[in-house]
Amino acid sequence: MQPQLAALLTVVLIIYLFWMDRNNNKGFSKALWVPFVWMYFTRSRNISEWLDLQTPDPSLSMTSIIEGNPLNRNIYTALLILGIFALIKRKIDWRTIFVKNSWIWLYFIFGAISIFWSDYPYVSFKRLIKASCVVIMALVILTEARPYLAIGLILKRLAFILLPLSVLFIKYYPEFGRAYHHSTGELMSTGVTSHKNALGALCLVSGIYFLWNLFWGGKKEGDAGPRLHFSIYMIMFVMLFWLFRMANSATSLACMVVTILLFTIAKHPAFVRNPSKLIVFGIVCVVIAGLSEMTFGIKEYVIELLGRKPDLTTRVPMWEHVLNLTVDPIFGAGYESFWLGERLAIIQARWGDIVQAHNGYLEMYLNMGLVGVFFIICWIFSGLLSVNRHLSIDYPSANLRLCLIVVVALYNYTEATFYGPNVMWLLFFIGIITLPNYKPKINQNV
Repeated sequence: MQPQLAALLTVVLIIYLFWMDRNNNKGFSKALWVPFVWMYFTRSRNISEWLDLQTPDPSLSMTSIIEGNPLNRNIYTALLILGIFALIKRKIDWRTIFVKNSWIWLYFIFGAISIFWSDYPYVSFKRLIKASCVVIMALVILTEARPYLAIGLILKRLAFILLPLSVLFIKYYPEFGRAYHHSTGELMSTGVTSHKNALGALCLVSGIYFLWNLFWGGKKEGDAGPRLHFSIYMIMFVMLFWLFRMANSATSLACMVVTILLFTIAKHPAFVRNPSKLIVFGIVCVVIAGLSEMTFGIKEYVIELLGRKPDLTTRVPMWEHVLNLTVDPIFGAGYESFWLGERLAIIQARWGDIVQAHNGYLEMYLNMGLVGVFFIICWIFSGLLSVNRHLSIDYPSANLRLCLIVVVALYNYTEATFYGPNVMWLLFFIGIITLPNYKPKINQNV
């Protein structure tokens, strides 16, 4: 098939998907377009990369890392301002939100304080502002009348656009949808993203939504939105299967399997009748997994089952190396300041053009020390406690929250997403943030 014809058919397919879903998107405010645009660029490519349409080069110079891209910075700043404006226009019980989610605000306060011991305080400050946009986008979504259907709506719209385009780029426009790995030199499929792992993450978050809607969608109040047309399920699951295969991202695939297992278990009548048992069951599974690892070392078997080496493709040796460069084990190097200057030069001289630890917990430790890791633990436990209360009120939505917390926590074992403008971090906040006990009125103009 000629690429031009394939592009035309892709546009027709995208129009078809939106047309078949046209009656399922009522009752949401226009403000949702702000996090949609933010998630579009953070989940695919930055605006500067779209305008100069090519496969992004993952290797970055020190100057570009420190200075950033002015166009991208201006776009994200504009979205941040629009998000704040949308929140100001809404009648929100801010006191309750701050009190019930204190660990989030304390983390950002600590991040602001850590700027003072950063080697690059101005860079750290800019990155903290950019990271605060994640919370603003999450709050714009969560202060909708139906917050968890709102995040579902955004994920659905993103999938309708980005998944077909990824197939098109990989299959018919390889100069846009494929790239060579910066360290191994292997050809990888990237689709609309900048890396195969980013493509895997796009498939993961899309798969979570479509599975959630398939399992809990219906016509009743409290369902996971109306069920989609059967043709949408068929098209999206076929594309997801093919893209997962092309991405070859073991972490995303493993998290997708966990999602399927979690939703399947949650549908069991025993848990539907007594939702609190679901959290208890999860804790038991974690304990069993921990004991199995200590006794039999099952982690290596799981890694090999996913087609990876026990050292996670040199990640483990790299982790050992960067730990030797730790600035301060308690407070870290300062907010997002570890991968800068001489340390970055030393690391890249040995491991190639990497700019993160490929482990969210280690990344937090390097930048924010044990204090930062403590915040992650508090986020997870406070989120699970909130979900446990939510299960008896809105079972489908609570299961989505539980899935997001578990999946992002697991995902960060081999990828780092607890920082910067990252969709996985936003979804984590969607999962852990506790909302006031009220439903705001729908306002189509805000």
